[in-house]
Amino acid sequence: MLRLLRRHSSLAIILSIGLVAGSLVWTLHGPEAFRRALGTAWQVFLTVLPALLAGLLLAGSLKQLIPPGALAKWMGAESGWRGLFVATLCGMAMPGGPMAAFPLVLVLAQAGADRGALIAFIVAWALNGFQRVLVWEVPLLGADFALLRFLCGLPLSVIAGVLARRIPLAWTPPGSAAPGARP
Repeated sequence: MLRLLRRHSSLAIILSIGLVAGSLVWTLHGPEAFRRALGTAWQVFLTVLPALLAGLLLAGSLKQLIPPGALAKWMGAESGWRGLFVATLCGMAMPGGPMAAFPLVLVLAQAGADRGALIAFIVAWALNGFQRVLVWEVPLLGADFALLRFLCGLPLSVIAGVLARRIPLAWTPPGSAAPGARP
């Protein structure tokens, strides 16, 4: 039970908050407002669904195409600085939102990327994604400011990857066998 709760803790928290919010809407504004809130939630779900399905399809396809351990040389624990730089470049080149990026991170982990490379990938994707810089920052903030922000953020993904390799927390990617577990 504890393992299930730990695995789905964010779902339990979000569900609890949603139930409290729904109860408040029902109590303060009545059942009609609650039905409108459900309709809004359904519309958001339908808007997000295509991106979610595409991200999951990408992750599932890559899991079939990349054999376990194949990335260990490039992004594994023994890859050193090179692995962090490769992960940083891949993260910056990764288009799309979290529904594409996070399933891909899981596939990379199961294919042999270590946690330092995964953290470098996520930080580079979040801070210095080429798509974000070119589509949003340059047009809205100007090329000079976008370049300044990009350069200031550039080393952060590598620093985060180094820290992730040094912090003594045990982590096993979901869907892979726990250390010492029987197959």
